[in-house]
Amino acid sequence: MDRRKFVGTAAAASGILLLKPKTVFGYEANSAVRMALLGCGSRGTSVAESFLNNTSARFVALADLFPDKLGPAKTRLDQIGGQKGYPNIDEKMMFHGYKAYEEVANSPDVDAVQISTTPFFHVQHLDAAVRGGKHVYCEKPLGVDVAQAKQALEIGKRAEGHISLEVGFQIRSAPPFVEMIRRIQQGALGKIGAIAAHYNAPGVSYPPMPNMSPDELRIRRWYWDRVLSGDIIVEQAIHLIDICNWALQSHPVKATGIGGRNIISHTGDTWDNYEVAFTYPNNVHVSFSCTQFGPNDWFDVSARMFGADGHAEIPYSGPMRIAGKNAWAWAADQTAQPSAPTKFAANGVFSDNLAQAQREKDRGFIDSITSGNFHNQSAVGVETAFSAMLGRMAGRRGGDVTWEELMQHGENYELGINMKQFS
Repeated sequence: MDRRKFVGTAAAASGILLLKPKTVFGYEANSAVRMALLGCGSRGTSVAESFLNNTSARFVALADLFPDKLGPAKTRLDQIGGQKGYPNIDEKMMFHGYKAYEEVANSPDVDAVQISTTPFFHVQHLDAAVRGGKHVYCEKPLGVDVAQAKQALEIGKRAEGHISLEVGFQIRSAPPFVEMIRRIQQGALGKIGAIAAHYNAPGVSYPPMPNMSPDELRIRRWYWDRVLSGDIIVEQAIHLIDICNWALQSHPVKATGIGGRNIISHTGDTWDNYEVAFTYPNNVHVSFSCTQFGPNDWFDVSARMFGADGHAEIPYSGPMRIAGKNAWAWAADQTAQPSAPTKFAANGVFSDNLAQAQREKDRGFIDSITSGNFHNQSAVGVETAFSAMLGRMAGRRGGDVTWEELMQHGENYELGINMKQFS
């Protein structure tokens, strides 16, 4: 799927699609797509709640590496589903262990899989779901290294035309962002010369976890592990890189980076800051930075794009506007919820300019299934993953890396854990 087609799909996701009375797959209009949640942590359960609250989908299966994650997720989803008249999730459809993902991928009682597992396993789980003929909503990133991202691209090609494959860049469905990027792409800023972008988030903490093996502790604290998470620039700050790619309809051709681990002192090998200068086609320069440390009382994400005819302010929270020749601002009464300062939310539930993002993303995914107008966002998801990896490689090297060098590098992270112990 090329970039222009994806942009159109993203714009369509911001509205309600008209459904056919019946599709070739036999879905009646407004019928419930049967979903499985793979990865029952806070983020996974939160997104599943959004699907239940905002679409006709229902959850019929749960799967997680660790059995203690299943109970809380079942309680919460049964509660919401019960309010809509859905039966509770059958205990027989609850799976745990390393091979749990294969159970949901091969189940004839599941139509779609929500993949909210640790990033290192995204592509492995995506491959199984697509092979099982399941529609997939997969959280970002599509791979933690170059080898995984290339595999994800091939999986996407197999899904084309008969499976919806959605990537969790919900910002592309947030109405204020959709309208802003539409205007930029139509020339509201004139020729773009430079972009300044930052993603500053608090640190991630975990409660004490006594009596666990080093391998289990490492997986449960995956945010702190570069191989499991992809590091902060690939796992979290990737959203802002995706906004730059979206607006410029391209990817960076070169990156020059620095960064390090200056504040955090917990175990693991992730960094707490990256500073990267990306160069895009037409010599557009992006000054990008991200941090992840400190208390959970401050969160600041924004991009400013500077063009010949004006500049755009594109924040998670605050005025969304263009100043200059084609001045424009997103009006407060255009949002379904009152504007409020956005605080960091590990479960992905944000307010202000992102208030409608997850809702519209969920509706777009379910509507694509019931209407037969299948989405395939694998190409764009991989492009953004590569872009974030380019910044990570430049930062880790402390120098320049070109797109071609990244593609030729063959970067391949080794987990070093025998997963059979979690059977």
